[in-house]
Amino acid sequence: MRFPLRRLAMLCAAAALPLAAAAQDFPSKPITFVVPFAAGSATDQIGRAIAQGVTEQTGQAVVIENKPGASAMIGAQDVARATPDGYRVLITTNTTHAANEHLYKTLQYDPVKDYAPITLLGKGGQVMVVNPSSSAQSVADFLELARKSPGKLSFGSGSSSSRIAGELLQQMAGVQLLHVPYKSNPPAVADLLGGQIDMMITDTATGLPQVRAGKLRALGVTGLKRSPLAPDVPTIDEAGVKGYEMGYWFAAYAPAGTPQDVVRKLNALLVKATEGAAAKQFYGSTGTDVATSTPEELAQFQQAESRKWGEIISKAGIQPE
Repeated sequence: MRFPLRRLAMLCAAAALPLAAAAQDFPSKPITFVVPFAAGSATDQIGRAIAQGVTEQTGQAVVIENKPGASAMIGAQDVARATPDGYRVLITTNTTHAANEHLYKTLQYDPVKDYAPITLLGKGGQVMVVNPSSSAQSVADFLELARKSPGKLSFGSGSSSSRIAGELLQQMAGVQLLHVPYKSNPPAVADLLGGQIDMMITDTATGLPQVRAGKLRALGVTGLKRSPLAPDVPTIDEAGVKGYEMGYWFAAYAPAGTPQDVVRKLNALLVKATEGAAAKQFYGSTGTDVATSTPEELAQFQQAESRKWGEIISKAGIQPE
């Protein structure tokens, strides 16, 4: 059966009306932010801060749903399979969208094809911490202990940033440590507090509060400049591991197929939310730099980051699992 061109055009226009109306009214109900890490993690903290800013703008509730585990793949898969209507958003990091594809032989999601990029949300550094009972008072002390007992000292990680930071330290310092994986950084910190592991390199949002409380000792930060929040803590580079640098980034993604008008609205809402009081508190208290983008800029940034993380992982000699 053949339709006249005019009738076919009318049918197409009618079919597009619900999508256009949905985009125009968005958001007309609560939005869910899926965080692929545990409550209390840096990603969880920024997700809650941005959620508050979105609620203030729209009057709609934003629900935080933590889905940690499998190197953040559980939460990433959830959003990849969600209805592409803008009401389920992944608040994530380089773990899911730059590192995992190089760390695992098989992913249950495609970091490019399964998502519609929304915006970058921030960039930050990490801190190397030990239990106060450790005899290591500095990065050099810890590395000396590691050289005396190859493979005996352990480091925990609950994200790819944390893991690769530890792997890079081993590679550049010429030491051998035992890696202990966790679903997220907060559980790893808990075990470090309890003496179950010897060291970890974690995001400043998770680690520095414990340092300020005297529960952990900071040995070094991963940037090439000292953190303004911990000016007395040297960089790992200046502590003797020359050229050492490792950071992380936050970003938001919707499922692939989300209407572009909805993606644009989400972009505007999230970018504006980075200027809110809750977000400013997060950025200021954690030493995270505000970093936003257009959807197209995030796609380009992710592509470049994937190449960079792939090179780091390859040079570290890490074999995909």
